[in-house]
Amino acid sequence: MPADATMEPAMRRIALLVLALAVSLLTGCATDVRNEALTRITNSYASAVRWGDWEGAQSFIDKDFAKDHPLSSIESGRLDQLRVTGYDEGSGPRPDGDNEVVQVVQINVVNINTQSERTVIDHQRWRYDSEKKKWWLMTGLPDFSPK
Repeated sequence: MPADATMEPAMRRIALLVLALAVSLLTGCATDVRNEALTRITNSYASAVRWGDWEGAQSFIDKDFAKDHPLSSIESGRLDQLRVTGYDEGSGPRPDGDNEVVQVVQINVVNINTQSERTVIDHQRWRYDSEKKKWWLMTGLPDFSPK
């Protein structure tokens, strides 16, 4: 039997192994990039909320959601009466499907007119747009209306 005949299956196995390794590395890199982007975006969003930058916080909201749920001038005025005194992300985001994560955040706010403090639980859903390589908030700004 010629040496080429016995080498061919071995070369195929090596080529397949190299290809599988390359695919797993690329998949790992893509996941790392996506996770890093999630960390950056949730930190930036949290910072905007902590500082009461509601306009900045709105820039993280999915465009379709924002279009269907526009912020009224009354709601905007109510937000301007609040000062965030705490923002606790708990255990952070957890996967919920292929391109989505959920996160439960406890936000403490003080009404500057009444000086009363209260806590709001914000259930956030973030979706990854693989084309734009960006995470979007699918649930809008926290609901601070009195319950």
